[in-house]
Amino acid sequence: MHAQTKTDSVAAAVTDVETVDAIIAALYNVISGPAGEARNWNRMRSLFLPEGKLVATAVRPTGEVVKRVLTVEDYTAQSGPVLEKNGFFEKEIHRKQEMYGHIAHCFSTYEARRTATDAEPFMRGINSVQLYNDGKRWWILTVFWQTENKDLLIPKEYLK
Repeated sequence: MHAQTKTDSVAAAVTDVETVDAIIAALYNVISGPAGEARNWNRMRSLFLPEGKLVATAVRPTGEVVKRVLTVEDYTAQSGPVLEKNGFFEKEIHRKQEMYGHIAHCFSTYEARRTATDAEPFMRGINSVQLYNDGKRWWILTVFWQTENKDLLIPKEYLK
């Protein structure tokens, strides 16, 4: 039996999901906002397939490479309060995109700032976004990201 999730019941705005460009823009927009501003987590849910995942990678001080796999609900519960408390503006600065049939993959380089007017980002990285088109709209299947660090700089081909 299929259990209904919150994601199953959230309708997407057509303008958010009609193209790959639109859904990527909506993804960045929905997590961004000033400190103290609630995010529209129903909009976030509407972008993802019900089984969609967000996967963060990191390197521990010991050198061990680890991943953290989250559902959309996990992400909104764990990251949402931090984004809303501190302010967070993530912006795409470059994209490499490949498409075939009903699938698309985007290597989306991003910069993150605490306020929209911060001169310099406090974080950069690459979001690897896998998307699926069901013939009616685009869906995000996975957002898999790696944050830049002093030992792992973003290659020039993924910058503007």
